[in-house]
Amino acid sequence: MDEATSLEDLRRQLAPAIADAAVFDGWSETAVAAAAELEGVDPAVATFAFSGGAMAMIAAWVAACDAAMAEAWPAERLADLKIRERIHTLVQFRLDYVTPQQEALARALAIMALPQNAPQALKLGWHSADLMWRLAGDTSTDYNHYTKRTILAGIYAATLSVLAHDRSEGQVDTRAFLERRIDGVMKFEKAKAQFLNRDFTGFSPARFLGRLRYPAR
Repeated sequence: MDEATSLEDLRRQLAPAIADAAVFDGWSETAVAAAAELEGVDPAVATFAFSGGAMAMIAAWVAACDAAMAEAWPAERLADLKIRERIHTLVQFRLDYVTPQQEALARALAIMALPQNAPQALKLGWHSADLMWRLAGDTSTDYNHYTKRTILAGIYAATLSVLAHDRSEGQVDTRAFLERRIDGVMKFEKAKAQFLNRDFTGFSPARFLGRLRYPAR
């Protein structure tokens, strides 16, 4: 195993404990030290692993969430569900995963929103959305591949923002928000499919242009 892989594994191992510590200490070296002590890791090695600062910690937390989701909901377990239920299940798993660290989530979102961190934040969101769609069985390679992931990444990011400040019992406000957003996407996908599947065999460009020039009376 090379050094890069070892460090990546270490980051993923420490990420949940860092998130726990970030509730009180923020995404800081103090949180890394606390996580290292809890996990029995050399503090100097842990500090080196997260020399990239707060975004390195947050990226590791996202990666840990990705891994936990893929382990809990592999594609074969989702296979019997409708596509809407697959996506909902995966997003809800992620929300449940981070709910115990709501304060850490709020701080992470604030850090990710900084201009210098926006490109990496977008990349992290795209990767998670791509993983969700792949687990859900999506094999598209055309523009649908990109639109699906862009839309899902937006939904997930917006729902995380709601969750970060949701103090309702059982996070019912966040759940309701997610339901509305997924309903909207499903309606959009249905309308798009109907539009793209229309029978255009009788379409005549010449007749269409003629009508533009000589409107029917």
